[in-house]
Amino acid sequence: MKKQKNLHSPVDDFDDEEIELVSDDFSETLERALKRKMSSSDSDSGSDSGSGVAEQSLNLSNHFLIAMPGMLDPIFGGTVIYMCEHNSRGAMGMVINRPTDMTIAELFDRIDLQLEIIPNSHPLGQRPVLFGGPVQSDRGFVLHANAGKFTSSLKVSEDISFTTSRDILESLAAGEAPQRLLLSIGYAGWDAGQLEQEILANGWLTVPADLSVMFDTPVEERFDAAMKLLGFDPLMLASVAGHA
Repeated sequence: MKKQKNLHSPVDDFDDEEIELVSDDFSETLERALKRKMSSSDSDSGSDSGSGVAEQSLNLSNHFLIAMPGMLDPIFGGTVIYMCEHNSRGAMGMVINRPTDMTIAELFDRIDLQLEIIPNSHPLGQRPVLFGGPVQSDRGFVLHANAGKFTSSLKVSEDISFTTSRDILESLAAGEAPQRLLLSIGYAGWDAGQLEQEILANGWLTVPADLSVMFDTPVEERFDAAMKLLGFDPLMLASVAGHA
């Protein structure tokens, strides 16, 4: 997993101071795709028909990436990541269950934004800012229900967008931004083929994302809630494959 900058994604800073289980044949599809990638000397020119099929089948955008219970990585062990983008150039997402000790109200104070409509005591202001991942950890990112138009947004699905521009925070301060949102510092990123290799190495489970898990479930319950979407008890897992 990438530890720092940067994927080909619309990621701009906030101008601040610090500021599926997958199908049964998923493993075979991954292995074929990786073998083609390793054996091809013309990867940049694009594989023909087979490549298009592989890329489409491997698209995990709008999915949860769930760390296998046995993952010991100090950063990603026990995490659930909402995947915002996954294509031939790599992947990016936001960790949704790792809170920092900073609230949204405190972040606003740091970047000189006034919560004019939403006072500091409002529940929204008391939500924690999340640790979204180790890439660009000095910048802010917002995962939110689609509402409004912002300068720099990636539309992930019909329901969700990933916004990186300061104007969404200004709208939030004015009470105009969507209430279903997660604000993070940093994001998680992978180079081309890296996420596929980690899944083959039994590092991750995947399942289509559920908005209620993201926005309505308490942070500390999101890992178990995401696991339940898989349809089995995570305690039954050892170091088994990250696919059905």
